[in-house]
Amino acid sequence: MIINFNNNNSVSFISHIQKLINFNFRIMPEKNTIMQISDNILEHAFKKIKSISIKAAVFNKIINTVFNSFCILSLLISFSACSPSSTNNVEPPASPAKSAVSDVSFNFDTKTVKLNSGYEMPVIGLGTYSLKDDICVNSVSAALKNGYRLIDTAYIYHNEESVGKGIRESGVPREEIFITTKLYMNQYADAENAINEALKKLDVDYIDLILLHHPGAHDIKAYKAMEKAVSEGKIRSIGLSNYYIDELEDFLPQITIMPALIQNEIHPYYQENEVIKYMLEKGIVMEAWYPLGGRGHTAELFNNETIAEIAKVHNRSSAQIILRWHLQKGVVAIPGSSNPEHIKENMNIFDFELTAEDMKKINSLDRNEKHDWY
Repeated sequence: MIINFNNNNSVSFISHIQKLINFNFRIMPEKNTIMQISDNILEHAFKKIKSISIKAAVFNKIINTVFNSFCILSLLISFSACSPSSTNNVEPPASPAKSAVSDVSFNFDTKTVKLNSGYEMPVIGLGTYSLKDDICVNSVSAALKNGYRLIDTAYIYHNEESVGKGIRESGVPREEIFITTKLYMNQYADAENAINEALKKLDVDYIDLILLHHPGAHDIKAYKAMEKAVSEGKIRSIGLSNYYIDELEDFLPQITIMPALIQNEIHPYYQENEVIKYMLEKGIVMEAWYPLGGRGHTAELFNNETIAEIAKVHNRSSAQIILRWHLQKGVVAIPGSSNPEHIKENMNIFDFELTAEDMKKINSLDRNEKHDWY
């Protein structure tokens, strides 16, 4: 059967079938591969329809293709609903749909975790908050020379250029390094330019992970700009920082690509166990800023009787015990330091393991004590 559409009703028709597809995948979220296919078809159709030089015959062909594709997709959805095992025969999409779930358990042999975007990310890295100019350059270079492969920065740290310089001076190939940066709230309204600015400052062709630094005005718009940058190859993975369950419940239905990672304050005095559980169940990796307690609190945490006692048993520093605790909880850690010895020490946490009793003792230290406002 041949169905023809005119210019007046075609866009509303496509919008209608998009809503139908979205509805099916809200009630059956595990069928994300089919959703990815449908999104690609519709995006292609929209681009063609918007062309001012398109001929009527070609236009009708596009619409017919979309319609026929939707019919096929509807059959696949119906078949999948009747067959619980059918998803085993479908390859996962390159970029996950909103409901994608993946195994985010850590590989302690490779010291990485596989993000739901398909990329491997190191589970320990260097945080560069408060590091500026030559101190930042030297710290980044020292970290990379001591085996680090994850470097975390942000627009608001005002050190992206120094981070880029430190990476170049380290001699470590760019492709071996995982770079995270963040857009700040005053950039959300023009996120596309902000992304290009970050690329320029870091002096790289792509950024491994970009996060929105906080919830704020235009954050959905900014996230969609990051989604677009993923399709353009400028960014490989995207995520959020300082978003919690309430914010996520509102945020997720409005986006297409599931965040690969959420970066929040986490340490033994502020453990965020409910948030971690929520994120991991959605296939989102959790990452801790202030993993060692943060400014003005590190000494207290290091001298905590329980942590000091466990450190003594393992012949380790308190910092190493806390960082190992993070990893065994499934939380990526990015401790910051400009001290070369501390940088080296913080990486040396893969040749010992905390016992179940050790973990239980540290877990009991939770005070729900946040050390910064956000």
